Amino acid sequence: MPTILINGYKFRFYSSDVNEPPHVHVIRAERVAKIWLGSLEIENNRGYNKPELNKILKLIKHNETKLLEAWHEHFDR
Repeated sequence: MPTILINGYKFRFYSSDVNEPPHVHVIRAERVAKIWLGSLEIENNRGYNKPELNKILKLIKHNETKLLEAWHEHFDR
């Protein structure tokens, strides 16, 4: 399961997500959110407050090319 560490957050892809559009699972401590790449929509959130979600969305937007490249490298084999 590919994991990219950015500013203390783990951005992870699960192999079982192969049939879904590109997205990341953002993990830190006991918190996790699933966020669609491209639209930056939050699919689900467990534990993050609104200011932290906004920070995560900014990190994703800033690193979206890197995250999408990692997604395609993993799933387009």
